[in-house]
Amino acid sequence: MTDSLPSSVPHREITPNAAAAERGRYVYCIVESEEPLDLGPVGIGTDESPVYTVHHDNLAAVVSDTPLCPYTPTRENLLAHEIVNERVIRDRTAIPMAFGTILREEADVVALLRGAAPTLSEALAALRGKVELGLTVVWDREKVVAELEADDEAVQGLKDEIANERNGSTNFSRVQLGKLVEGALEERANQLMWSVYEPLRPLSVASRMGKLVGDNMILNMAFLVERAHEEEFDQAVKRLTTRYETILSFKYTGPWPPYSFVKIRVKLERAAS
Repeated sequence: MTDSLPSSVPHREITPNAAAAERGRYVYCIVESEEPLDLGPVGIGTDESPVYTVHHDNLAAVVSDTPLCPYTPTRENLLAHEIVNERVIRDRTAIPMAFGTILREEADVVALLRGAAPTLSEALAALRGKVELGLTVVWDREKVVAELEADDEAVQGLKDEIANERNGSTNFSRVQLGKLVEGALEERANQLMWSVYEPLRPLSVASRMGKLVGDNMILNMAFLVERAHEEEFDQAVKRLTTRYETILSFKYTGPWPPYSFVKIRVKLERAAS
């Protein structure tokens, strides 16, 4: 549910000298609200800028004033961005903006809301009452290999064959064993992945697979879950954690704004210099 901005949203050119002197509006997310919101001085940056809302009809952008300069995605900056969005979603639905979204003037924020109003309203309606929950699963590869060697007859047969060969000509058998183990590991990884995913899928509205990081990660999934079913989802994850505790490690995070399911990006054009 990712949308680009319509051509009616202004794109400003920012020169380095102007950026140093001017201040813009850092945009965290979009919500439905006709009443002004004040989240306090928790804005990104070092000056503790107040976080407030800019409105167009029933849509509001959650913003803070900031220098017109790009933010690097340091841990501190990402955390500041997350803190604001987490506070917002405690009691309302939000469309998160991409990290580092800065518009020059309040009029530009209003133009964003006005120009993308139908898309934003549709997305907010689809996301209402839902949160994102994240789940990554890594396995203990050595334990899984040990299980395969103990339980797989073909693997066990090749190991015995290698152990019994006395003339040193075991290279072919070792290559065959390696291929057999890798194939069995891939099959086992898929089996475990589906064993974790299938009980959770009916409890979510949507899910999205993320990139697997490292050799031991077998699942990296974002789930869009109704708030009313969040506790049920939690319990399902706990049951899976207990069931596979000897070979799998679970990292369960959230609730988050629905970053994996909708994100609005605004590109600011900068001078080549």
